[in-house]
Amino acid sequence: MKKFFSSTRMMVTGAMLAAIAAVLMFLDFPVPFLPSFYKIDFSELPVILGAFTMGPVAGVIIEAFKILVKFLIKGTSTAGIGELANFLVGVSYVLPASIFYFIKKTKKQAIIGLIIGSVTCILVGCFLNAYVLLPAYAKAFGGMENIIGAGTKVNKSITGLGSFILLATAPLNLIKSVIVSVVTIFVYKPLSRFMKNGLQ
Repeated sequence: MKKFFSSTRMMVTGAMLAAIAAVLMFLDFPVPFLPSFYKIDFSELPVILGAFTMGPVAGVIIEAFKILVKFLIKGTSTAGIGELANFLVGVSYVLPASIFYFIKKTKKQAIIGLIIGSVTCILVGCFLNAYVLLPAYAKAFGGMENIIGAGTKVNKSITGLGSFILLATAPLNLIKSVIVSVVTIFVYKPLSRFMKNGLQ
């Protein structure tokens, strides 16, 4: 019975975090020096908090439910490509960070995990955008010239796919992961007590 209620509380907590993350996805905003379709949101914050509290697998599940909730409420304006990108890049941040933290649950380990997650997120984001996501965007929205043109419009140094990845994709994921990581370091300890008490 205790195990049942514990798992039920974990499901409820995970669902709440996914709902909060979905709301944060709605509160995205553009960055002046990035293409208009590149927007920043901080929906990874509830996900990483859940992953640090309940484990890496829980983090991936919360990430998936976040996307599902957002999709059901708002639908998609990117033919599902933006949601796929958010999920894959989000997992590439949350999974390594939480795995490393669970090896030894200390603040130092958490910071190192978040740094590893941030680096992984940037590298995976660049790779996926170069070979999967931007080509898919281009196919759905009028060709790669339009994608590159959107980058050139805000940064004249963006003249091709390589410079787009370096000057738009990498900064986007760097800004997002650094902000989420810094906030996590400051809020995780007090919030984790609350969430763990709720799971007991």
